[in-house]
Amino acid sequence: MSYQPPYTITPTILKQVAQISEAIGRLSAQRDIANTLHLRRANRIRTIQGSLAIEGNTLSESQITAILEGKRIIAPPKEVQEVRNALQAYDRLAQWRPTREADLLTAHSVLMKGLIDEAGHYRHGGVGVMSGSQVVHMAPGANQVPRLMGNLFDWLATSGAPPLITSCVFHYEFEFVHPFSDGNGRMGRLWQTLILSQWQPMFVDIPVESLIFQHQAAYYQALRDSTRQTDSAPFIEFMLATISEALQEALSRDEKVRVEMRAETRVKTPEQILALLRRQPELTLAEVAVHLGRATSTIERAVAKLKQQNKLAYHGPKKGGHWQVQEEL
Repeated sequence: MSYQPPYTITPTILKQVAQISEAIGRLSAQRDIANTLHLRRANRIRTIQGSLAIEGNTLSESQITAILEGKRIIAPPKEVQEVRNALQAYDRLAQWRPTREADLLTAHSVLMKGLIDEAGHYRHGGVGVMSGSQVVHMAPGANQVPRLMGNLFDWLATSGAPPLITSCVFHYEFEFVHPFSDGNGRMGRLWQTLILSQWQPMFVDIPVESLIFQHQAAYYQALRDSTRQTDSAPFIEFMLATISEALQEALSRDEKVRVEMRAETRVKTPEQILALLRRQPELTLAEVAVHLGRATSTIERAVAKLKQQNKLAYHGPKKGGHWQVQEEL
């Protein structure tokens, strides 16, 4: 008899799935216009900042951006390593298959490289989930982990449930087993994103983890409620509500970009470049070209002219420097 995780499809879950499906349809219709390079990068940074912040990492979005650009920052080395690992893991997300247990172990080795000795391997000792100084969950014994994880992956590969449901159930069951000595929270969130992104690629760029961080207490409460009820429905409801909220935020941000883009089409290219670089001085000319929908050569010619007119200047090394718009007095 194959393993079947215990969960109930409640009326709330059915309503949430319908709302999310509608939001995905709306977002898909406008993503070709608004999903620009800088938005994708900003969302990736928010995702990583949120997921690591839940685990106590204190680095800000601006510090993570600096690390992404190869800049040095003053911060605890462990936290910098966590960010570098997470950036690499999310970059490699498309290479992994949700139903391959070996890929999960590889992902853990990337995410926890240089942080723990057992990176990429299931734990060999007992582990508990702490809330402050209180143990709120004792995970199954280490000798049970390979069997439990094998069962979970078998279920994921054969389940006929919608990905919205299976991703939440897998996330909960993974946290219940707590298969690694460390990194279980960030791995569970990473794998749910992977399951969702295999179904709808846009989920790679939807910062659900950032909203989980904002609702961190409710996240842990949903885990505890599901364990107490021996039914992951409370956790499914929490995660679907969070996914729905993240999609609504994405719709609002994209609509704002669409409005800005319509306004910018009435402005000449040099003025568009100056306006964009005021907001994002770290952009490369290639990124400016993508954002404005122009050829890179067009942007390069316009920037050269702006520099000659002393309206624009570049400071720092070619990689990792920034633009400064010279404001007229």
